[in-house]
Amino acid sequence: MAFQTHQFPYDSDNYGLLLHCTETGLTACVDAGNAAATDTALQETGWTLSHIFITHHHGDHTAALAEIKSRYNATVLGPAIDSTASPSYDIRLSDGDRFDFAGREIQVIATPGHTLDMLNFYLPSEDIVCTGDTLFVMGCGRIFEGDAAMMWASLEKLLTLPDQTVIYCSHEYTIANAAFARSVDPDNTALAARQAAIQELRDNGLPTVPTRLDLEKATNPFLRVDNTAIRAHLGMADASNAAVFAEIRNRKDNF
Repeated sequence: MAFQTHQFPYDSDNYGLLLHCTETGLTACVDAGNAAATDTALQETGWTLSHIFITHHHGDHTAALAEIKSRYNATVLGPAIDSTASPSYDIRLSDGDRFDFAGREIQVIATPGHTLDMLNFYLPSEDIVCTGDTLFVMGCGRIFEGDAAMMWASLEKLLTLPDQTVIYCSHEYTIANAAFARSVDPDNTALAARQAAIQELRDNGLPTVPTRLDLEKATNPFLRVDNTAIRAHLGMADASNAAVFAEIRNRKDNF
């Protein structure tokens, strides 16, 4: 069965994602922040929405959930943790859950930190993971409800996925993320080259999302906390990985 994706922008820097099976006709939308943008994406593709996968409760991911669910009679799968959005959930999901979508297994990875209810959706058959606001291109989510240790533990889960995994995240933050990454990893030649490449993409109005896990391992400082050069730059040669992550996150918050 052929499987297709369609990424679409909304609001100032958000991305939505449609997942579609050509044989069954089933289509899922990851998050539901903007009804008009979702409608346009469905019209452009000719697909009919059947499911909505919610990564977390923040308004830019759920503001249009009730409207979109009602319009398309879609089945909503969301976090087990209660929130303002959870009354619209039909199926509640927790870490380690697995479910079938169009003949494909989707694995649920809880990644608390940005929020306590954050879920990522991993499709091993397609080498795709939808990371919401957990992992960004050369960045990670700001910590609002968890703490640094919790967020680092969440990122460690994602680091176990295959290197070829394609990462669909929810925001276009890459230009700012690259500038910060250079500040803590200044001698990384792969990072410098990638910064130039993503600047060219944005100059031409193109998205920097999706990314790939092997690229993030080489250029994302939040995944490189064990790197000797980064640790030396921070003066944290002997610190734990969690402590190095916390320092990098604190520096990004104040960058």
